[in-house]
Amino acid sequence: MITEILLKKERKDKQTQEMAKENLQVLNALDVAKTQWYHFSAIVIAGMGFFTDAYDLFCISLVTKLLGRIYYTVPGYPKPGTLPPNVSAAVNGVAFCGTLTGQLFFGWLGDKLGRKRVYGMTLLLMVIASLASGLSFGSSPKGVMATLCFFRFWLGFGIGGDYPLSATIMSEYANKKTRGAFIAAVFAMQGFGILTGGIVTLIVSAAFKARFPAQPYSVDPAGSTVPQADYVWRIVLMFGAIPAVMTFYSRMKMPETARYTALVEKNAKQAASDMAQVLQVSLEEEPEKLEKITRNKDYGLFSRQFLKRHGVHLLGTTTTWFLLDIAFYSQNLFQKDIFGAINWLPKAATMNALEEVYKLSRAQTLIALCGTVPGYWFTVAFIDIIGRFTIQLMGFFFMTVFMLGLAIPYHHWTTPGNHIGFVVMYGFTFFFANFGPNATTFIVPAEIFPARLRSTCHGISAAAGKAGAIIGAFGFLYASQGKSPDKRDAGYPAGIGVKNSLFVLAGCNLLGFFFTFLVPEAKGKSLEEISGDNIEEEEEEEEEEEKGAAYV
Repeated sequence: MITEILLKKERKDKQTQEMAKENLQVLNALDVAKTQWYHFSAIVIAGMGFFTDAYDLFCISLVTKLLGRIYYTVPGYPKPGTLPPNVSAAVNGVAFCGTLTGQLFFGWLGDKLGRKRVYGMTLLLMVIASLASGLSFGSSPKGVMATLCFFRFWLGFGIGGDYPLSATIMSEYANKKTRGAFIAAVFAMQGFGILTGGIVTLIVSAAFKARFPAQPYSVDPAGSTVPQADYVWRIVLMFGAIPAVMTFYSRMKMPETARYTALVEKNAKQAASDMAQVLQVSLEEEPEKLEKITRNKDYGLFSRQFLKRHGVHLLGTTTTWFLLDIAFYSQNLFQKDIFGAINWLPKAATMNALEEVYKLSRAQTLIALCGTVPGYWFTVAFIDIIGRFTIQLMGFFFMTVFMLGLAIPYHHWTTPGNHIGFVVMYGFTFFFANFGPNATTFIVPAEIFPARLRSTCHGISAAAGKAGAIIGAFGFLYASQGKSPDKRDAGYPAGIGVKNSLFVLAGCNLLGFFFTFLVPEAKGKSLEEISGDNIEEEEEEEEEEEKGAAYV
C-alpha cells in the first residue's frame, strides 16, 4: 500500500511539472517574476483600501461614548448619558451588515465584470459614505442616529467589496514564491488603519480638550460636554475619506489581472499585452494553449464539479473566518468596555466628555501599537517560510490559551496592581490573532479557488467572517454586561459578564483550530496548481482513488 501511495505521489508530481510547462507563458512569467516596483505599487494601492477599511470600521468604537453623552444625557442622572442598547447595537453593527452584503455582491461582480472595473466603484462609495457619515443631520437624537446608521451601512457596503477584490488582485499579480507575504502586506495595512484611528481621535480630542476645557460630569453635568464636542466625532469619521481619495486615481490606472483576462475572459492577446508592459518583457499570446487549458472549465459555484474539487475547502475557509471574527471583533469593538471593567479607565462620571474620548483613544492606540500591528508584520515575514496552515493553527491555539489565561483568574486581573498584566495578556491575544488566523483567513481564499470563482468564493468566506463579527458585536455587547445593576450599562439586561464571555470566545478559537484542518496549504504553489485551473479531469486518478478506497 505504501508503494502505491509513493507511486501515486510520483505520478502526481510529474503531472504537475507537465501542467506547469503547458500553462500560459504569461502566467508562468507572473509566477517566477522577481519582486519588482509593480509588486510594491500594487501592495500600496490595495493596502490603502484596507487602511481605510479598518479606520472606518473601528473608529466608531472610539466615539460611541461621546455620542451617548451628547445626545442621550438625562439631566439629574448620576452617570453620563450612554447610547440605548438598540441604538448602540445599530451604530456599531450596521456597518458590518453593509460589509457582509458588499462582500457577497462585489465578490460576485468581480468575477462577472472583472477586478479592475469593480475596484473603483468600491473606493468611490467609501469616500462618499465617509464624508456623509460625518455630516449626519437630524433635528433630534433619533434622527441623527438614523442618518448615521444609513450612511454607515453604505460605507460598509463599499468596504465589503474591497475584501475580495484587493485579495484577488494581489494574489493574481504576485509571484508564487512571495505571494503570501504580498497578500499579507495588503491585509497588514488594516493594523495601521486601526492605529491611525486611535491617533487621529487622540489628536482631535486633545486639541478640543485644550481649547474648550470643562469640569468632570460629577462636578458639572451640563457643562462637562461642551457644544464643540459635536465636531469631534464628525471630524474623526470624515477623516476616513482622505486615504481613499489619495489612491482612487492609481486604482483606475491599474491594468486588469492577466489571470482574469486569460482564464475568465479568454483573451490571450490582451493578457499578454497588459503583462508585457507590467513585467517589461516580451510574451507570446498562445491562443491555442489557452483554449486547451480553459476547455470544460466553465463549471459554476453550485455545480457538482466545484463541490467535488472545492466544497470542503469552501467549508473550511468560511467556518474558520466565521469563528475567528466572533472573537476578534467582539474584542476590538468593545475593548473600551473591557478596559472599564478592569478599572484601566476612570469611571465615566469622573471625566468630561472630551477627556473620556482622549483616554479611550489612548488605550486603543497602545493596544494597536503593541499587539495588533506587530502581529500583522510577523505574518508578512514568516508566511512564505512556515506556511499558512501552520500559522493559522498556531494562532488559534495561542488565542485559546491567552483567552483562558484571562478568563480563569479573571478576579486576580481586576484587583488593584494587576491591571497591567491583564492588558499585556489581552495584547497577546491580538498579536496571535494577527500573526495567525486574522491574516491567513484573508489570504487563503484568494489562492485556492479557480480564477472564474476566486472573487466570489473570497466574498463568501469574508461574508461568513462578517456574520461572525455581527454575532460577536451584538452578542458581546449584551453578554459582557454584569449580573448586578452596578456592573452593567444603563438600559441593558443582565448578561453573563466579561469573565464568562471570555470563556465563550476561547471556545470559538478552539473550534477554529479544528476546522483549520479542512483548508489546504498553498505555500510555494502557483494559483493554477492549487486551484486546478491547469489540470484536466483525469480518469486515471479517479480509478486510483476508487482502487485505494476498495483496498482500504
